Amino acid sequence: MISSLKVKNKDNHKQLPSNRKQRTLFIILISIIFLVIVILGGVLIDEGRIVTNLNDRNAPPSLDHLFGTDWLGRDMFTRTVMGLSLSMGVGLIGAIGSASIALFLGMAAATMGKMADRLISWLIDLFLSVPHLVTLILIAFTLGGGFKGIVIGLTLTHWPSLARVIRAEVMQVRSAEYVQVSQKMGKSQWWIALHHILPHIAPQLLIGFMLLFPHVILHEAAVTFLGLGLSPHEPAIGIILSESMKYLSSGMWWLAFFPGLCLLIIVRTFDQIGENIRMLIDPNRAQD
Repeated sequence: MISSLKVKNKDNHKQLPSNRKQRTLFIILISIIFLVIVILGGVLIDEGRIVTNLNDRNAPPSLDHLFGTDWLGRDMFTRTVMGLSLSMGVGLIGAIGSASIALFLGMAAATMGKMADRLISWLIDLFLSVPHLVTLILIAFTLGGGFKGIVIGLTLTHWPSLARVIRAEVMQVRSAEYVQVSQKMGKSQWWIALHHILPHIAPQLLIGFMLLFPHVILHEAAVTFLGLGLSPHEPAIGIILSESMKYLSSGMWWLAFFPGLCLLIIVRTFDQIGENIRMLIDPNRAQD
């Protein structure tokens, strides 16, 4: 009897990682489907609903207008979905640029000698010593704002933390036996980086990119809210929130509540995807 219970307990213990893996994959799938729906909604949604209609202005949330309408009669649900799609597009470009810089500098610091390592480490510490948002505002202001200014600012400010992680991973892989064997066989540094180091750090790069994405989206919305980001003619979330501040005192709470809530949900969804991918890739965390 006791032995059979022990066998059952062992079987249950063995099934736990599998159940957790299935649950993690399910969460990732649902999150990705939700994000795809938002993106497609922003692309395919009827833009006629954001045309000025003074007969429906300042309408509270209803079945016809789920998020209400603004002072020009534009449907806030349509504007919010289009704004989220636009913010995600800008965030994607900025996150890809930052991840590329982090990959290049992280690998260069660990493979191009002590002088390059010291210089890049100093550069990483320099950028980390100043908050991202402050540097982003300075860069966007210097470049005159707009799409170009915000994208360049996002690209140049969000790479240091990921670059430090990649550098540490590359330093660890560089001391592995198979890397030492390749060096003795006369393989070049770039060959080793492409065939040995890059496949090893690819999971960390993916996780870092997914965790970087929500920060980029939030900072884009913040800078746009301050008037240094996207053009006021674009239906970005930062612009919607900035415009709504003028009407909150008159009781039009829905102008800021729903767009802000949707932005937080999108950011949290990306963060959730990144954390679950980390649990799948990192065996230590998967068994916690």
